[in-house]
Amino acid sequence: MRRLALGGAVLLVVVTSASYVYNAFTARRATPPEGLGYVQAADIRTRYQTWGETGSPVVLIHGAFESVDTWSRLAPLLARDHRVFALDLTGNGYSARRGPYTVGHFTQQLLGFLDAMHLGEPGERPLLVGHSSGAAVAAEAALRAPGRIGRVMLLDGDALDTGAGPPPALKYVLIDPYRTSLLRLGLGSDSLIRSLYDTQCGPNCPSLNAAGLDQWRRPLRVPGAEAALWNMLAQGVPGLPADQVARLAAAPIPKEVVFGAQDDVFGEQTPEQTARRIGAPPPTLIPGARHLTMISSPHEVAAAVEALATRSA
Repeated sequence: MRRLALGGAVLLVVVTSASYVYNAFTARRATPPEGLGYVQAADIRTRYQTWGETGSPVVLIHGAFESVDTWSRLAPLLARDHRVFALDLTGNGYSARRGPYTVGHFTQQLLGFLDAMHLGEPGERPLLVGHSSGAAVAAEAALRAPGRIGRVMLLDGDALDTGAGPPPALKYVLIDPYRTSLLRLGLGSDSLIRSLYDTQCGPNCPSLNAAGLDQWRRPLRVPGAEAALWNMLAQGVPGLPADQVARLAAAPIPKEVVFGAQDDVFGEQTPEQTARRIGAPPPTLIPGARHLTMISSPHEVAAAVEALATRSA
C-alpha cells in the first residue's frame, strides 16, 4: 500500500508538472478575424453582422458556445425578404467577455443591441429567433419588453433551466492546471471537433474544412475565453423556470417552435410540450435534422421563419 501510495504521488507530480509546462508553451492566445463589426450593446462591446437591406427585421440569437458564424447558411436566405441581424452573446464568439453569464445579462445585452440597431419601435419590432439556450434569451426579451418584440421563434430549444449541463461534481475534477491542458488538447484535435459537430449536426451538414474548424475553435482561443468557458460550465446551460416561460403564452405576439425531428439533446415530447407552454401552434419538426437545424436544414428553417413573419397575432 505504501508503494502504491508513493507511486500515485509520483505520478501526480509528473502529470501536474507536465500540465504546467504544456500550459506555458500553449499560452499564446488567438486574435479575432479581421473586418468584424462591433457595437456597444448595454455594457458590452458586441460583435455583430447584418444581411439584407429591405423588409422586416429578424434578429438571430445563438446558443451556448455558438456565434454569429453559426447562422452563415440561414441568414443569406432570410435576407432575400428581411433585414437580418445577429450578435455574439457575451462569453461567446468575439464579443467582450463580461459576466455574469446568465439569461438576465444576455437579455440586457440583446435589448441594448436592439437599441443600437434602432429596432423595437412600431414598424421595426423584430422577429426573434433563439437557438438552443438562446431560446431562453428570446423568451426573456419578449417578457421584459413585449412592446418592442414582434414575434418569437424557439429553435431547437425549450427555454427552460433544466437543460443540458455538466454534473456538479465536474467542477471538483476539472481544476487547473488539468482543465486548461484538457481544453487546449481538445481544441487542437481536428477529429474531436469534427466528431462533436457531426454528432450535433447530422449527415445533412457540410463537412468541416479548415475554415469551418477555425470557426468553432478560434473563439475559444481568444483572450478571456477560457475563464468565461469555465464560468459558464459551472453555472450550466442558462434557462428560465417553467412558470416564467409559460408567461409567454399571454404575450399578444405570434410564436413558433421548431425542432430537428432527430434532436437527441431533448426528449421526444419536448417540442409539443414547449409549444403548449408558450401558447404556440403545434411545433414544426424538420425530418432528418438534429440540434443544429440552421446548418443542416437552412431552407426549412427559413420557410418556418417566413411563415411566422407573415402570421397575424
